[in-house]
Amino acid sequence: MVRIDISDNTENQRLDRFLRKYFPKASLSHIYRMIRKDLKLNGKRAHEDTMLNSGDQLVIYMSDEEAASLMRKPKSSKAKRQFLIAYEDDNVLAVNKPFGLLTHGDSHEKKNHLTNQVISYLIAGGKYDPFVERSFAPAPANRIDRNTTGLVLFAKDAETLRELNALLRSKEGIEKYYLTVCEGRMPQGETRLTGYMSKDEVKNRISVSQRPEDGKLMETSVVPIAYSLPGQGDRTLLLVQIFTGRTHQIRAQLAEAGHPLLGDTKYGARQTRIRSTQLLHSWKVRFTQAGEGKLSYLTGKTITAEPPQDMMKIIADLFGLKTSQELDDIVSSYF
Repeated sequence: MVRIDISDNTENQRLDRFLRKYFPKASLSHIYRMIRKDLKLNGKRAHEDTMLNSGDQLVIYMSDEEAASLMRKPKSSKAKRQFLIAYEDDNVLAVNKPFGLLTHGDSHEKKNHLTNQVISYLIAGGKYDPFVERSFAPAPANRIDRNTTGLVLFAKDAETLRELNALLRSKEGIEKYYLTVCEGRMPQGETRLTGYMSKDEVKNRISVSQRPEDGKLMETSVVPIAYSLPGQGDRTLLLVQIFTGRTHQIRAQLAEAGHPLLGDTKYGARQTRIRSTQLLHSWKVRFTQAGEGKLSYLTGKTITAEPPQDMMKIIADLFGLKTSQELDDIVSSYF
């Protein structure tokens, strides 16, 4: 027989869904037959929709050989680490993603992406064991585009992932700030951009409308930090806060407002020698109210990801700001 102890990372899910993760090679009919005939939960029969709790014990009447044949052998990821660590504790890992790296894998890149690199780092440090946690893997709570740099928040356990997801959905939980350069001169003070998105999946491009029936709400706040020096064109360094997390939200809304990001040819910026893709960095997150759960200790904490060197050089050339400390000093009133 096979015994499985339900941990904090595997609780709060239906029995059938847990078994499908634990035995990924088993067919759905096999899973349901297993529940009906070969399984006991805490010594009793259980239904497929029974919710699992930490401390529960499953006993499945099958041989170790059969169980092994239904499992997927965990891969010991050895993805080369490219990210920097912005913050880490027992629950949360905040990483600074570099340019050109996917947050998740896709059909073209299944191995070398940020999530695999983070998992490899946690395995190497003894902070995650895929042979023990067969139905959970550390995962990002937010994602940014391949060519956007900066902060991505990872949860090391299932409870943390649930709490981070809830905080990110709440406008009062976590504030997210980006640093970018746009074409043209944005007016001083805060500009609120509101619109509704529809997405062209084939072109991987979104359109912005002012009609609610056209799509999902997008809300963005834009504040100029600095204007370009004489002889450096007409450009604005922006602090951007997003209240919703839609695909290409900042890029599309600023383009719609007539101020596309520097180098962002997808959304209408003219090509320049300064940058061939959008200049956009996920700069800071602030836990304004982390709730009363596991992550309550993070309330009031701000995490910062240093902008990449090439971005800082562009900012220095265009605006005369040579260090990240100078940027912090300018926006200190917001934090």
